[in-house]
Amino acid sequence: MMQKAERFGAGAPQPSTPASGPERAGAGAGRQTLEDLARASYPDVWRLCAALVDRQAADDLAQETFVRAARSVSAFRGQVNPRLWIFAIARNTCMDELRRRHRHRRRQERLTAIAGTAGHGADPAGDVTANELLIHLDGDRRAAFVLTQLFRFSYQEAATVCDCPAGTIRSRVARAREDLIALLADDRAPTGGRPDHSIQ
Repeated sequence: MMQKAERFGAGAPQPSTPASGPERAGAGAGRQTLEDLARASYPDVWRLCAALVDRQAADDLAQETFVRAARSVSAFRGQVNPRLWIFAIARNTCMDELRRRHRHRRRQERLTAIAGTAGHGADPAGDVTANELLIHLDGDRRAAFVLTQLFRFSYQEAATVCDCPAGTIRSRVARAREDLIALLADDRAPTGGRPDHSIQ
């Protein structure tokens, strides 16, 4: 996985004309700082992507996070903690993927309904893992819950990552807990499926 972190620079934009003097030094310092940040934060970024989306997509999403970071590093002025900055990019990358999946799922549902082949069976899974429960949460609630409960961010830090007020994070975490309790209760019921709380 660390090899992926070291390859993120391939997506960084290159200047149209050679830089010189302080400009070149500044650009080199920015790239070096981002390389150091990538090496230090890649494992946590991968964990965040796995928790917000799934483990199968985590490699690609973590890679995309650092590609996006390389493209926007010139706009980073250090107003926030670099770790929160990279987590914000990772969160946005994951939200984009969840929206893409939601659109694809809705298209598939419409096609299935049109074809008249829709069918629903019992959930074959037995005990569900934490990730399998989290995947059913609304995307914003899932991000707030994962950041505060898994990564132990404060509400204010999570608010910085999610670009919203701390009170909104507090509310999303509370509602995520309620959703998880409902999901657990429904999973333990003898019949019936779990509700779909996918991102809208």
